[in-house]
Amino acid sequence: MVILFDLLARLPLPVLHWLGALLGRLTYRVSGRYASRLRENLRQAGYAESESDWRRILHANIREAGKGVLELPWVWRRPYPESLTAIRRCEGWQHLQAATDQGKGVIVLTPHMGCFDIIAAYIAAHLPITVLYRPPRQAALDGLMQQARTRGQMKLAATDLGGVRQLLKALKRRELVGILPDQVPGNGEGEWALFFGRPAYTMTLIGRLMQSSGAPVVMAWSQRLPRGEGYAIHFAPLTLDPALSIPAQLNAALEAVIRKHPEQYLWSYNRYKVPRGANLPPAGGAQ
Repeated sequence: MVILFDLLARLPLPVLHWLGALLGRLTYRVSGRYASRLRENLRQAGYAESESDWRRILHANIREAGKGVLELPWVWRRPYPESLTAIRRCEGWQHLQAATDQGKGVIVLTPHMGCFDIIAAYIAAHLPITVLYRPPRQAALDGLMQQARTRGQMKLAATDLGGVRQLLKALKRRELVGILPDQVPGNGEGEWALFFGRPAYTMTLIGRLMQSSGAPVVMAWSQRLPRGEGYAIHFAPLTLDPALSIPAQLNAALEAVIRKHPEQYLWSYNRYKVPRGANLPPAGGAQ
């Protein structure tokens, strides 16, 4: 797998994105389960103005999903400084700097949109960050991921109790932590909250980290530019009221970001699954 990634990484990013768009179309055609979930989740969002608009977003998302797969070798295996040159614009860095200046650490939330790996890589070139990640089942892929995601000032923390402790320690050191907030947590680690009008099991970890550290929260997202030109990354402060449901506020904030570039969100992710052992959402929905 490392050899394959290294071979693909030699190709220019525009070529990888072109091939990725073809891969996305092929995957959609041959994988009925994948295609069904993608269509269901995208339609669930309910913001397409018409059927033709929905189809336009659907077909664009099919291409973008394939690009997301084939751009990883370029982002992960190119020399670190060279991979960062793909970032053409960075908007809102002052918000991240202002949050850092508070001296309590920073919780950076990045949805599954665009090339989300490039965001932490860019931050790690300037500031220390510990990123929460779910180790893959394949040992070879885990080793590749570890190597790719520990460049610059980046560390990884697995999605277990030890990983949570790593995040808390990083915040105590006044450093940054990175979390994918739309990842489905395990049983007992989340609560049901509406996401595009449907109950989704949503992590409570972010609220616990805020309560333990007093760290501010910043939302960061990536935008894949057309024709393989690279990426734009964006940062914006996120104010969460601890008196209200953090998961509900979090999902509302994610919806607002996703609406900016819906064709680049990972709609094929099983966001509405019920973790093993978790209770079903209440019959009346979630708050």
